[in-house]
Amino acid sequence: MTLHLITPTIDSTALSREYGLDIHLKLENTQPCGSFKLRGIGHACQTLHRQGARRFLSSSGGNAGYAVAYAGRKLGLPVTVVVPETTSERAKTLIRSEDAEVIVHGATWQECNAHAQSLRDATTAFIHPFDDLLLWEGHASMIDELATQGPRPDVVVCSVGGGGLLAGVAQGLQRNGWQDVGILAVETAGAASLAAALKQGAPVALPAIGSIATSLGARQVCQRAFEVASGPTLRSHVLSDASAVDGCATLLQAHRLLTEPACGASIAALAEVRRYFPQARRAVAIVCGGVGITVEQMQQWQATLPR
Repeated sequence: MTLHLITPTIDSTALSREYGLDIHLKLENTQPCGSFKLRGIGHACQTLHRQGARRFLSSSGGNAGYAVAYAGRKLGLPVTVVVPETTSERAKTLIRSEDAEVIVHGATWQECNAHAQSLRDATTAFIHPFDDLLLWEGHASMIDELATQGPRPDVVVCSVGGGGLLAGVAQGLQRNGWQDVGILAVETAGAASLAAALKQGAPVALPAIGSIATSLGARQVCQRAFEVASGPTLRSHVLSDASAVDGCATLLQAHRLLTEPACGASIAALAEVRRYFPQARRAVAIVCGGVGITVEQMQQWQATLPR
């Protein structure tokens, strides 16, 4: 039994008309923790528990930390999540609501991650937010489901932060015989570590994160995601924070679903599918979700972000 749910894939009449494509949405925002993260993290936690782990430790102030906390509670194991000082009170409250210990340390994820590593012991399993084979195996299950929920898509649209979702999508496409399906990998300006890696020919660290899409705020994309992105079927697209927020508003209006800008980026990028894949007729957008947003915050961003 898995900790994640089988999520629906729905037809989007509104978005199909808007963008001139047959568009479907894989609703990962309906997972118990509000994002796709539970797939890989749940799989990793269950695997490591069977191997003898007696405590889980993570370094994430967002959706990954929340998913580890949820998995630990479901498995009956204690969880410690180290978060940076920039983590919102809302995120800390959500993590604590799953009975996890929250430790605030450092100004950046890199600093809080280093502190988390110092807390490891022989019976503690560290759950990385995005860079682990077990995570990718778990995330790939969304493509396994997609293969039973409708015809083969021409393109899958997904957002990229550290690259865990991208690595999982690629693995899922491969194991379902869909390796020739296009992938449109979407980032926001100021958090575009994949685009930077492709430009440099190897993963490189961004000097800082300058985007409101904090769930995409990994300064360096993982090696596996870079390898996937170097393949012939992937195209990289970078858009503005304002466009990502507009994507959130579009999804809310069309389907009454509230998601983070990290997810709204993929909705906004549907307008670019035909530019990168001129022959595409059917596209699936991964609605990756995210709990770090309110309607009021979305409206404030819409009113204040430069366009």
